[in-house]
Amino acid sequence: MGVGVYSYRQSRGTRTDSLVAKQHRPAPDFTLPLIDGGQLRLSSYRGKVVLLDFWATWCVPCRDETPHFVELQQKYGGQGLQIVGVSMDDSPDPVRTFYQQFHMNYPVVMGTADVGGAYGGVLGLPIAFLIDREGRIYAKHIGATDAAVFDKDITTLLQTR
Repeated sequence: MGVGVYSYRQSRGTRTDSLVAKQHRPAPDFTLPLIDGGQLRLSSYRGKVVLLDFWATWCVPCRDETPHFVELQQKYGGQGLQIVGVSMDDSPDPVRTFYQQFHMNYPVVMGTADVGGAYGGVLGLPIAFLIDREGRIYAKHIGATDAAVFDKDITTLLQTR
């Protein structure tokens, strides 16, 4: 794939793209291959709050965030949260190993440069988008983000009907 991404290293802070948050533009739809076979269409999660995480197995901050995402999916999945991992790795083999090693409890797809471009370009990892129940982008978090920030955003979106 050769997307040419790198990882952001931040001290558990976050940078939210406030312009995206203010605009609440529709999240670009996509259909991508799941690492365990089949296809995932983002719009099939309409009605749920989606945390869309662009990441890679070699990205240290991504590795640090994964256990928190597993916890968030377990904690809020029954209330309408769906985390979707978009791996920017070159092949699914290391992703499958990582998925098992970290006991990931949410779907992971293999990302493409086109999908990354539709979300404004994925020039560094991790980048996470919070998408509301209507399919609009609520927030964009660039770099390693404290789990409490995601928790706050998720609870806010889950309370909105």
